[in-house]
Amino acid sequence: MSMRLSRVNGTFNIGVNAAVNESLAFIPPDAEPSFQTDLEEALGVRVYRTTVAGSHVPGSLIAMNSYGAAVSELAEESELEYIRKDLPVVLIPDRLNAAGNNILVNDNGALVNPEMGDSAVKELARLFNVEVVRATVAGANTVGSLCRCTNRGCVCTTDATDDDLAVIRDVLKVDVVRTTVNHGVQYVGAGVVANSTGALIGDLTTPIEMSRVSDGLGL
Repeated sequence: MSMRLSRVNGTFNIGVNAAVNESLAFIPPDAEPSFQTDLEEALGVRVYRTTVAGSHVPGSLIAMNSYGAAVSELAEESELEYIRKDLPVVLIPDRLNAAGNNILVNDNGALVNPEMGDSAVKELARLFNVEVVRATVAGANTVGSLCRCTNRGCVCTTDATDDDLAVIRDVLKVDVVRTTVNHGVQYVGAGVVANSTGALIGDLTTPIEMSRVSDGLGL
């Protein structure tokens, strides 16, 4: 298992720029070759380069586990072809189209923005093949931006309450550790890309923060 610091397109918010599961990663077409290499070596994934809805932030617009991918409904068919090569896809309605920000999912369960409707929750449960629960973290609906989870563990904002952590443990079936990344940033999901094999963290992350991420993700 491997963990390393990384940066993409001039930003430490690497979680905004990459969506991953246990075997795949989607990154922007203009991402540096070094970032692709970091993903391949640290996470052991096959990397595809694509936009989503013309945007270069697939990490914000895709949420996926080993069974399927939830993607903004604004995505174009040519973009979805890359994803559908390997995974079933469900399109998220426009109002909550930032799937990566609004969904926290692993192969055991999923937490979603409480504003998601019943039909969307049922469809995501079928797609991900897990229980899907509406929840907030630290009083915020964007659970995916404040946390990063894998099948081995989870890390989330230090603002998360004990009740928040209890829900994460119950639904995702992993332990969870509070931390910041990138020298005090609370948006942990925006600063970490991870699966069960390894993790990349924004390159402003301190050694103490790295240790917490390593503990939380079981690396």
